[in-house]
Amino acid sequence: MKRVLMITALLVASGGVIFMLTSIPPTSASGGLTIEQLIDIRHPSTPMWAPDGRHVAFVWDRAGVSGVYIADGLAAAAAPRELKDAGSQLAGAFWSADGRALMIPKNGDLWRVPIDGGAASPVWTTPQAESNIVASPDGTRVAYVRETSESASPGGSGSRPLNDPRAGAARTELWVRNLSNGHEALVTRQDKAMTGISWSPDGQSLVVTAGTHTIRHEQTPAYSGSKIIYTITETVPGDTLVVPAAAAGVPRPLSAGRGGFGPRRWLDARHLLVDRTSPDFKRRTTSLVDVASGEAKVLHEDVEEKFWSMTGDAGAGAQPSPDGKWIAFLSDRDGWDHLYVMPAAGGDAIQITKGRFEAWRPAWSPDSARIAFDANEPGRYGTRHLYVATLNGTPSRATIAPLTSGRGTNIAPIWSPDGTRLVYQHTDPSSSADLWTIDAKPGARPIRLTASMPAAIDRSQFVEPEMVHYPGPDGQPVPAWLFVPKNLDRSRKHPAIVWIHGDGVNQNYDGWHVQRNYAVYYSFHQYLLQQGYVVIAPDYRGSIGYGRVWREGVYMDVGGKDARDAWMAATYLQTLPYVDGDRLGVWGLSYGGFFTLIAVTDQPKLFRAAVDVAGVADYAMYYEDPYHGGWTTSRIGTPEQHPEVYAQASPLSHVDRLERPLLVLHGTSDVNVPYLHSVRLIDELLKQRKGDLVSFMTYPGEFHYFTREHVLRDAWHRVDEFFASHLKPSATTSH
Repeated sequence: MKRVLMITALLVASGGVIFMLTSIPPTSASGGLTIEQLIDIRHPSTPMWAPDGRHVAFVWDRAGVSGVYIADGLAAAAAPRELKDAGSQLAGAFWSADGRALMIPKNGDLWRVPIDGGAASPVWTTPQAESNIVASPDGTRVAYVRETSESASPGGSGSRPLNDPRAGAARTELWVRNLSNGHEALVTRQDKAMTGISWSPDGQSLVVTAGTHTIRHEQTPAYSGSKIIYTITETVPGDTLVVPAAAAGVPRPLSAGRGGFGPRRWLDARHLLVDRTSPDFKRRTTSLVDVASGEAKVLHEDVEEKFWSMTGDAGAGAQPSPDGKWIAFLSDRDGWDHLYVMPAAGGDAIQITKGRFEAWRPAWSPDSARIAFDANEPGRYGTRHLYVATLNGTPSRATIAPLTSGRGTNIAPIWSPDGTRLVYQHTDPSSSADLWTIDAKPGARPIRLTASMPAAIDRSQFVEPEMVHYPGPDGQPVPAWLFVPKNLDRSRKHPAIVWIHGDGVNQNYDGWHVQRNYAVYYSFHQYLLQQGYVVIAPDYRGSIGYGRVWREGVYMDVGGKDARDAWMAATYLQTLPYVDGDRLGVWGLSYGGFFTLIAVTDQPKLFRAAVDVAGVADYAMYYEDPYHGGWTTSRIGTPEQHPEVYAQASPLSHVDRLERPLLVLHGTSDVNVPYLHSVRLIDELLKQRKGDLVSFMTYPGEFHYFTREHVLRDAWHRVDEFFASHLKPSATTSH
């Protein structure tokens, strides 16, 4: 089959047109979606406005291969241009003082990459590697960390115990460099790692975290043998220090005790806003820290009876207005995630948004008069739109105006430098994630910057999700998204698949998922729909989007009612006259893989086939992992405190009940759910003589969320063939 080149004109909502030269891959014989086409869908992220307010830099990823691109933020007439010399990510990047180039950390040095396509050039090259390069507020200087060749050794001044994990670590130095003349000045030297550099607004002080390090734990369980070592990494937080930026001085700690301050933002040249969540996840505190005295003053505190359940994606932390007069933050004190603003000088917080919806990702305008955010709507929890709250001089007089409308999910607004426009991400039932811009005023027409969907894909074939509800184990209605193939013969019965999303605190959307990690699954479900499957995706209790009570429904009950919420989607499917209740499949990733294992052991005859992608096999193993122990304890305590909860959260203990085929997929470099979970699962299945029912595919070097092309291709074809062999009409019914 030949590939052809086609010039494609895409009509966008704004009335503009994007012209793209596209290489069209071969299509399937039926003209439907192919797995290869789905792998070609790209995902944009990390948009950055240029100082001129016209251009937007961003990262575009295809199957784990990323590049930095530049787009015109005012028009969609031209496709974004790749800046090949900029590398693959924008972490640590900043704009040059003239706004005509991106400053990119590269190979331990700093490079200047012109956005007009000119050749990149190094700002400096040194024998040592510089890291954590951060520009000063006025863009004339940078601070960075340089590791020296001299190592801290046991004995003598500053010695550490021989068993200290940091013993022998190289010393690091904090430097400041003038970008115009190249002059360097040493700020401080530490015999421990330094990270998290932050400049004060006046450029006079630097805040840095020193001493953060990791401890490597090794596991060689008997069921795996002693030849293969499995590792767990424990992160030990460091201390937060402040030091003058102009000359070498003695760093001063900003808090008693360890742990730094977590996310931090400058209110003014002397004060930092910091957020901290207690180890038991029951208390979230916002404090104002005086960098001169190191003293902290509590400004706001949320105390939860169960646990702080708002996910990090919400952007809930305290944010000072650019003029330092106000502090915005999110709280779920009334049961829903809402926007609040309080005076920086002290005083009560005013609730800006109210209702049965969740307001997320607030962002101050440059003039400190407005806050942009995204929010879903009562009864439409998978739809999100952009809004702007205008303070009108004080939060008590704030008014809210919508910016976007229609079907889809619009998130993460970022203001242009002049405060006139916003760049954001949009998805809908026919469009995967793309970047758009819009004027920050009601009635404005958005402009599409990217076209991430390959032109060869026929969007008319996509199936739109339908919101449905069914009763959970205690009668509470469980929201779910139902997908029914187009032109389905409803006089016949068809196979169906239950998809269980991961993370717990996540959700399905009215269309493509906003996160790349789950967007690839949404894409694959569109492929499965064209193969004749009905698909349902439940938002079991614990999911975001539906308020605090639904999120906290997992408290002391992980693997209980939440898991039944998920697999009871099958009982709903059995009520549909066009679904064959004897040909149901179930699958999930991560937390969804955990629920999949519970489903096939609690209800061994309900599903004819199941796929577990990197699922938790036993929460006792999760608790033992330092990376996840605190998260687990906040929800279900310790195994000693609540053995009955850990017993129900251990599908590993019940694999003797397995009766139907199970496919397990896992990457060896997974840190979210360590690969050892699946190793132990397979070992126990074999001990229970279930080897004839289980298939296991290992992906060397792959992480939790499958990203690389060869892994995606193999995984999706493998899942497709597995479900077809067990759920299609030709499949035997002997299982």
